Amino acid sequence: MKIRAAILTEPHAPFRVEEVELDPPQHGEVLVKMSAVGVCHSDWHLVTGATKHPMPVVPGHEGAGVVEAVGAGVTTIKVGDHVVLSWAPSCGTCFYCLRDRANLCETYTGPIWNGTMLDGTTRLHWNGQPLYSYCGLAALAERTVVPAASCVVIDAEVSLTSASLIGCAVATGVGAAMYTANVRPGESVLVFGVGGVGINVIQGARLCGANPIIAVDTQWPKIWVAKHFGASSVFMASDKVEEAIRDMTDGRGVDHAIDATGLPEVQERAFTCIRPGGTLTLAGLAPMGSSTNFPSAVITRQEKIIKGSYYGTVNPPRDFPKFVDLYKAGKLNLDDLITKRYSLDQVNEAYKAMIDGDVARGVIKFA
Repeated sequence: MKIRAAILTEPHAPFRVEEVELDPPQHGEVLVKMSAVGVCHSDWHLVTGATKHPMPVVPGHEGAGVVEAVGAGVTTIKVGDHVVLSWAPSCGTCFYCLRDRANLCETYTGPIWNGTMLDGTTRLHWNGQPLYSYCGLAALAERTVVPAASCVVIDAEVSLTSASLIGCAVATGVGAAMYTANVRPGESVLVFGVGGVGINVIQGARLCGANPIIAVDTQWPKIWVAKHFGASSVFMASDKVEEAIRDMTDGRGVDHAIDATGLPEVQERAFTCIRPGGTLTLAGLAPMGSSTNFPSAVITRQEKIIKGSYYGTVNPPRDFPKFVDLYKAGKLNLDDLITKRYSLDQVNEAYKAMIDGDVARGVIKFA
């Protein structure tokens, strides 16, 4: 099958929209006609080289669409199902899945990061050569073949455009507050970075009953965005944030600081803002090979806790339908996350707007 897809051929190059070949789904796989794909920084890390990945590659890891065909052995998904894609599929039987850490499933980790299906081959081809799938999804394409385990069926009455964001920004942000940090009612939460993930950290903290919820960003337009989604106070990163936090918490620091930037220097700054016994949760994706310098003496003497949050510690089959239900109940705002819609041919414009901070979340829409 011939389809159009956005391709990245090498780091520091623009996306190119090309006609490529897509094979039919094999055993345990599903063909999805894409409806919408979120524009996310994790794809941009391929452009900058911060994330190393085989190339050429079709990016896109946050999306939703309609099932058009299923491969042999697929029994839980049928043609016509509306699905949200998960970039962390789980087998249900490995060491981590059996310990309710589906986001760390070891069965799929290798193939996913190799850009292939579970059998080590690709379903995409370009100029007669293998074309890799970022996160096993390759969602920036008119159609894609993915593992059945990457598909979570949702209510067909829900907008696929809004639901597409559940697959990364919503799951990562809401999950970081709800599941990784395990925020409790009345606890104070400080969020660094009000992008797609940070906005949803704020939403997750609000759903958990946090108070106050404080946000920090480098751009003034993000202030109204943070407040719109539930932040009670917002500071510019250039402000004396640490002093303000101490003034707001009787000199102690916040119960939780959650970093959504992935920048080591910001993570270190967030650490200084948590109280003794408080928790720092790292939800932003840091560049591969980067490191932080946390003071071990302070960690020991003040019992400060540092947690990594990979995909918000979510279990997609369990949690994606839950997020849809919260959306339908008016408790999780998905519609206002979307600032602008783009066509596939506007993919470079969409990522430029993301980098410039002009959007909360851009979405690539397919016909």
